[in-house]
Amino acid sequence: MSCRPLLAWCLLLVLAAGRCPTATADDASNAVATSASSAATEVAVSKLSIHAGQALEGPIVLRGRDARQQLVVLAEMAKPGDAAPKLRDATRDVNFALAPPGIVSIDASGYIVPLADGKAMLNVALPGGPSASRAVQVEGFDHELPVNFPNQIVPIFTRFGCNGGGCHGKSGGQNGFRLSLLGFEPGEDYEHLVKEGRGRRLFPAAPERSLLLAKATNELPHGGGPRMERDSHEYRLLARWIGQGMPYGSASDPTVAKITVFPGARSMSRATAQQLIVLAHYSDGSIEDVTRLAKYEANDTEMAEVSPRGLVRTLDLAGDVTIMARYQGSVAVFQATVPLGATVEQLPPAKNFIDELVFKKLVALGLPPSEVCDDATFLRRATIDIAGRLPTVEEAEAFISDPASNKREQLVDRLLASGDYADYFANKWSALLRNRRRQPSFMHGTYRFHEWIRDSLYHNMPYDEFVRSILAASGEVDDHPPVTWYREVKDTEQQVEDSAQLFLGMRIQCARCHHHPFEKWSQRDYYSYGAFFAQVGRKPGVGIDEQVIFHKRGSAG
Repeated sequence: MSCRPLLAWCLLLVLAAGRCPTATADDASNAVATSASSAATEVAVSKLSIHAGQALEGPIVLRGRDARQQLVVLAEMAKPGDAAPKLRDATRDVNFALAPPGIVSIDASGYIVPLADGKAMLNVALPGGPSASRAVQVEGFDHELPVNFPNQIVPIFTRFGCNGGGCHGKSGGQNGFRLSLLGFEPGEDYEHLVKEGRGRRLFPAAPERSLLLAKATNELPHGGGPRMERDSHEYRLLARWIGQGMPYGSASDPTVAKITVFPGARSMSRATAQQLIVLAHYSDGSIEDVTRLAKYEANDTEMAEVSPRGLVRTLDLAGDVTIMARYQGSVAVFQATVPLGATVEQLPPAKNFIDELVFKKLVALGLPPSEVCDDATFLRRATIDIAGRLPTVEEAEAFISDPASNKREQLVDRLLASGDYADYFANKWSALLRNRRRQPSFMHGTYRFHEWIRDSLYHNMPYDEFVRSILAASGEVDDHPPVTWYREVKDTEQQVEDSAQLFLGMRIQCARCHHHPFEKWSQRDYYSYGAFFAQVGRKPGVGIDEQVIFHKRGSAG
């Protein structure tokens, strides 16, 4: 699609000023007062529901002694005038009861641990309020399976920070012991752990005497301090793996295909909490709760914080905050909307789908929009932002006196079709595309590339064609000016990283050396992407210091 229509609507949205998601100090004060007043009002809970991250129907099934399950109990509340009931996390407010005992245990946070094969009924109830029940079934508790190193052991190192960049995960390791960063190379971790250090790190005959466990519990001096307790599930799993002879696992064992987070999104009040559930979906179709093995990061720590067990707590700021959950190279997110609390009574008329989405978000956040600016202000903002200049006196007089109801839309379209827009944005794109004249002999190519960029914008070239013309450029400058990009961006790594950031909107630099810590991109992705640029060839051109760019062809080409 062409960039110009989308840009036009975006500019109308922002330049009108009335569409900006801002609120005054009075709005904030009123919202706080409203919030306090609402908190003082008792809201009855009409219903409870027990969630395990999957379908609500049927029993919650735990397979094997190592299975765990985090529960989330949601309470439905309704006030007079509400269009729909509101949800809040009541997991830590309810009382749990199990019958018969001895099948599973559950703690105050709703975390279930199997004890024996069988079926039990779980009941949750709010003091003096509603209750809910759900069956819990345990299967295969007595059937001990070999521990899988990549699926069960490596996540423990990640969970406790052992393979982080500040500990054993850095390039040189720590005190002679090295792990791959965040466990993205389990084969290397197995070699370092089992086959290095003269075998002194692991002792299958007496697993509890292994150096790995003694360091982790700080029974032997450990620079990182204690990482786990002897009676923890992680300690027992490590000890069982060592006692089994440190199996790695077979090539046919399932691998993590993706992870999901429950709930995916919630509207939360300030200073409230929400427990998350993280599920790992494996290649064989099985699903496992990994809530307490996943790593969590908040994109704005001033809005919310998250515990290592997946409990999100909002703070005093309103807005949108995202919590990233990472497990075994897979990433999923939870999004929380924290309303300011002000009433949004009147919105400007929506003129396009962007307005509709923005206004919906303002209502959800309780953020009243600013008032629509006057014509003179809109003219000045639009002309500066689109054409890079101030409006002339003649333009100002004509616009102010124009009685047309759609004159703002006409102004944006007129500016986008002007040579001023092409000149202004050609300067921006020329800088982004590293179109530099670092020596006199580069002058010809620099000017030709700038002229091509300017003409592309003026004639409204579709964005995909614009990008393709640059990345697939071949020939000499006079024949195809975008080859100038390859003059400045010479290295394959620079070509990969520049094109990913410019045209895909993502930073992939981290994946050059290791799996991206906050994304799903691996080194394989990085170098697979780089394989395209590895086919770019160069040879001397006709002009001084100019080159002919060509793309090498394989036997199939």
